[in-house]
Amino acid sequence: MPATVASKEPRPSARDRLLAAADELFYAEGVQSVGIDRIIERAGVAKASLYHSFASKEELVAAYLGGRRARVSGRLMAAIDAAERPREKILAVFAAQAEMAGAPGFRGCAFVAASTEAPQGGLVESATESYRRWIRETFVSLARDAGAAQPELLGRQLHLLYDGVSLGVRLDRETDETALAARSAVELLLDSSLAKPTKRAR
Repeated sequence: MPATVASKEPRPSARDRLLAAADELFYAEGVQSVGIDRIIERAGVAKASLYHSFASKEELVAAYLGGRRARVSGRLMAAIDAAERPREKILAVFAAQAEMAGAPGFRGCAFVAASTEAPQGGLVESATESYRRWIRETFVSLARDAGAAQPELLGRQLHLLYDGVSLGVRLDRETDETALAARSAVELLLDSSLAKPTKRAR
């Protein structure tokens, strides 16, 4: 029988390797703490490859955040789609967040960390604002579908709780306790915001 030739997967492009290195180092150590030379070394590419793919470090950071957004939004939307009822969809967002927060190496929200070190009006600030607007609008849409009398208000309240979970897990290292407290708070908020008016007795 003829020998079977092992198929080789194509090597990731220089751009993909740079993004993978940036994702690992930026998230673990911070955007300002990690220099371009470390990204290049970890990616195993020439410096020219970096500037061929990204015009600046800021552009690389924005691309890194774009990748983070795609993964987080994908997880959240999958959880929302898997739930059947409107109320369950809201709770599913927090359940998915708890799963992500419980993963090894979780260091909080990448957007919060990057934006605290970024100049105002730049690509990083724009990426952060866009991501946060998407989170808030998702909550508002879910609140509207659930029949909230004030979906904008409920959406913002849910967004605040979502932020609090990320910060609480990052600082307190208590994923289960934080997730449980958050779910309890969300349940109370939904009970209040989605309560049906009672009919007056004649």
